[in-house]
Amino acid sequence: MRHGFAGLLALALGMFLAAGAVAGTANHGLSLFGELKYGPDAAHLDYVNPEAPKGGVLSLPAEGTFDSLNPFLLKGVPAAGVDIWVFETLLERAYDEPDAAYGLIAESVELAADRSWVRFVLRPEARFHDGTPITAADVVFSFETLVSEGHPTFRIMFADITGVEALDVREVRFNLGNPKNRKLALLVATELPILSKNYYATRVFAKTALESPLGSGPYRVDRVDPGRVIAFARVEDYWGDGLMTRAGRHNFDVIRFDYFRDRTIMVEALKAYEYDFHEEYTSKTWSTAYNIPEVADGRMIKEILPDDTPSGVQAFFINSRREKFADPRVREALGLAFDFEWTNANLFYGLYDRMSSYFENSELAARGLPSAAELDLLEPYRGRIPDAVFSETFVPPVTDGSGNTRTNLTAAIDLFAQAGWVVRDGRLVNAASGEALNVEFLYFLRSFERVIAPYARNLERLGIEVSMRFVDVPQYQQRLEEFDFDLTTERYVQFLSPGAELDSYFGSMWADQPGSRNLAGMRDAVIDELIQVILDAPDRESMVTATRALDRVLLWNHYTVPQWYKGEHHLIYWNKFSRPEIKPLYDLGIDCWWLDPTKKAALNAARDGVE
Repeated sequence: MRHGFAGLLALALGMFLAAGAVAGTANHGLSLFGELKYGPDAAHLDYVNPEAPKGGVLSLPAEGTFDSLNPFLLKGVPAAGVDIWVFETLLERAYDEPDAAYGLIAESVELAADRSWVRFVLRPEARFHDGTPITAADVVFSFETLVSEGHPTFRIMFADITGVEALDVREVRFNLGNPKNRKLALLVATELPILSKNYYATRVFAKTALESPLGSGPYRVDRVDPGRVIAFARVEDYWGDGLMTRAGRHNFDVIRFDYFRDRTIMVEALKAYEYDFHEEYTSKTWSTAYNIPEVADGRMIKEILPDDTPSGVQAFFINSRREKFADPRVREALGLAFDFEWTNANLFYGLYDRMSSYFENSELAARGLPSAAELDLLEPYRGRIPDAVFSETFVPPVTDGSGNTRTNLTAAIDLFAQAGWVVRDGRLVNAASGEALNVEFLYFLRSFERVIAPYARNLERLGIEVSMRFVDVPQYQQRLEEFDFDLTTERYVQFLSPGAELDSYFGSMWADQPGSRNLAGMRDAVIDELIQVILDAPDRESMVTATRALDRVLLWNHYTVPQWYKGEHHLIYWNKFSRPEIKPLYDLGIDCWWLDPTKKAALNAARDGVE
């Protein structure tokens, strides 16, 4: 699915469609729990500059390599940006309100009063890049092809859709098989990329290829240097330029991604002016690598912007499919060996907070003891979930940051003993079989070795045999898709209003589906039922309560070793851009920036005319 992807987002009477409108009426947008912010006559979004100049190049970095321009398949490593810049959906999200979307390819949308179907009317001016109109037949083809041949995530996301039909050339209806899944219509509207049926009549969709794909978005693929560079050119006669959701956006003539082998090289390339803009995720690099004259004199900008989207979960995921990790006490013991406080102080310059929720940085995170509403929801599951869910606050293991983890390691040995593992001759072995416990860390970023190594040493102090397996990106992706790992790091982005993606993350039915995001192999009927309660929630308050309850059950089962998060964007870029005064609440908003001619001229002058 989409790799750039990511953040997104109350009334108890169902899914309202527009300000002042009721279900069963055709409108210009959808909102999950309430009315839309923007009316049908709005000229532009509040967080754009509708007068922003067009022109110039935005050069961005990407790590690793790519071997495909089809971002919708399980196989292959897709190039950055294709899904975002080339392909479009029926509606477009607004990033200053939770889970609201407005007309893009579709000019209107109608949701049945009982939420049994949703109907879209397509814009007559909507066109693919070859000039052919986008029709209902293209929408039907897109759905059927992506569900049957695309990445498994599409099957997960749209599992409750029972059919799609073209009512005429410009009208298409989706039958929603589970009306209680109130986010389903919004998912269809915003997560189904529209493909050209005619284009794929002479091509095999399910084959990775480096041929420039046919889309309908504001950019088309302009240049491909396989594995090294992909560039997108702005479509001069783009059909959607006048839309409210497009005004003031997509201001660069060219957007280019340059690929680098690792982040160390990437940072040096930025400082050498080989690309323009970088979001820094490595705290050591942020704290030490940019103390350079270019930042001091203003030629480069180093700044922090707020990130109001849920940080989701970043953790070491433990593969519970493997018998040695099936016991939650073993998984909890593994977690006791990770010293976050030492890691944060010595490797991250204290820039991070500890992850203690699967829905960090949001109101969905479970905090403190369960509320009365949560207890009412959880009580029927007593005896099927850990007792601590009802009476204890989940807190990840804590140390004093000195590197002395004796107390936690002693507790880990006790848990291992309870689970049938004992220390013999300095090795942790299964008391019954004599099999030694071994743990392999799978990773593809060299920079992560400094995090894994001290954790590995603590595990070795417990008598565990540890190996660190570095692989290239394609092998890493293949092994994850086949669940061929012990522990690996992954980050799940969560939405402000969770939906069917929860099944792909945590649902039993996807535990053994190759390519699913359920890396931990969770197979728990209680988790499945709580996910359904979230999907069925009649209002936002109920949804928040159910999500917090799910969070507690996930945490106390110790499927992961929590890592860290930060609710901020750390940016470093050359000082030649301007941006709107208002940042979109739930997105970075780089597609609203523009090349500022005055700043560019000053930068070039300061760099002695070097372009």
